[in-house]
Amino acid sequence: MLSTAVATLAGMRPAQASDSGVRRGLDPESRAWLDDLRAEGPVHDAAVERLHGLLLRASRFEASRRGASVARLGPSEVEQVVSDSAGDALVSVLARLDDFRGLSRFATWAYKFAILETAVNMRRRAWRDREIPRAPGGWELLEDLRQSPERDAEAAELLAAIGDATATVLTPRQRDVLVAVAVNGVPIDVLAERLGSTRGALYKTLHDARQKLRETLAAAGLDVVTTSGGSP
Repeated sequence: MLSTAVATLAGMRPAQASDSGVRRGLDPESRAWLDDLRAEGPVHDAAVERLHGLLLRASRFEASRRGASVARLGPSEVEQVVSDSAGDALVSVLARLDDFRGLSRFATWAYKFAILETAVNMRRRAWRDREIPRAPGGWELLEDLRQSPERDAEAAELLAAIGDATATVLTPRQRDVLVAVAVNGVPIDVLAERLGSTRGALYKTLHDARQKLRETLAAAGLDVVTTSGGSP
């Protein structure tokens, strides 16, 4: 039953996770969505069709928001991305109805699935014909990020130390992932697809690479601020 599944996921006793307790606060529209999507026959089919239309609108919105990527793909290819993304989002939403907790309206919750799928698919299409930069050459792009040594000798010293550490303490895999993601801005999902890996595995590789660089720089008496944007 739904209550048992919710209890298992939440680590609660089934009695605490009853349908009345968990779903009591649902707005009427969200409740109607769930009831119709869990129904059978024409009611279910009509609800799925409405949901698909909602997800198509969300996907088109996200595609249009990514103007640069859209310009590179062309109208027909963008429409294919929109259609594929809405379809993928539909499958995900239908498979996760029991995960909806009512913290937002159902339509808002479902909308986010299409946004995510479209963003991922647009990134993949944008990088489809582009080569993934690999170390060591890509690391040299960091030279463009610093000011001149005359103006900032400390930054130049730190940059040189990072380059040396990257070449000596990281594994080839760690260097490739770090350069691709942190220096060249390759989306992590695109890189995972190209390398036959997963986002989680690459995030772990990236974390380990940055940790090694921090430890090496600290041992040399240097310090570097870490950011989510890619600096080690």
